[in-house]
Amino acid sequence: MILFPAIDLKEGRCVRLVQGDMAQAVVFNDDPAAQGARFEEQGFSWLHVVDLDGAFAGAPMNASAVDAILARVTLPVQLGGGVRDMRTLESWLAKGVARVIIGTAAVRDPAFVREAARLYPERIAVGIDAKDGRVAVEGWAQTSSMTAEELGRRFEDAGVAAIIYTDIARDGILKGLNIEMTVALAEAVGIPVIASGGLASIADIHRLLEPDCALLAGAITGRALYDGRIDPAEALTAIRQAKSAAA
Repeated sequence: MILFPAIDLKEGRCVRLVQGDMAQAVVFNDDPAAQGARFEEQGFSWLHVVDLDGAFAGAPMNASAVDAILARVTLPVQLGGGVRDMRTLESWLAKGVARVIIGTAAVRDPAFVREAARLYPERIAVGIDAKDGRVAVEGWAQTSSMTAEELGRRFEDAGVAAIIYTDIARDGILKGLNIEMTVALAEAVGIPVIASGGLASIADIHRLLEPDCALLAGAITGRALYDGRIDPAEALTAIRQAKSAAA
């Protein structure tokens, strides 16, 4: 399992939202690149970055902050937020983003996702953000009629590298991941699933390492890292020990 530390970008700063509400943004660092470097120093193997303004605007809005992160860290970066067309996607890949996350366009333009995955195998992920069981789009501002499972199955044979599943109701409120729904999605599709939304403590890390979560490819953590609820060294040690025990 990979633990992804999150950098959510709003107006060039590193923030965390509460249940996707842009009006409830808490600033944790004015220097996202420095935050990325700190995560690298702490031993993380990937970085998860979201352009929150871009998700609402439908186009990149924090490009300079992302550029600064890419220039500062050597970690592979997966990036989402405002990726709605091939030109934007290819621009990020050219800049050095390892994996691009497509969210809203996965609902509105599935052919784009399929073509992207064909052209760039292992470099495209689908972001599935669910509110009350239904997929939300446009920076979570709108809810579609599609379920997370239906959207995941749409790309079963497309060759996407991963699905990032976020329970919006839990995001940013430190109430724990929605393990039941995330595992159910992982069981329903043949695509690796990364859990997101609500990871709050080292107990949640240990929960992810239990046998029923073995299908999950990883988890994203944000607020709990920033406010000290999760100690990076302790979390990464637990993951390494679980891997060694399973080997």
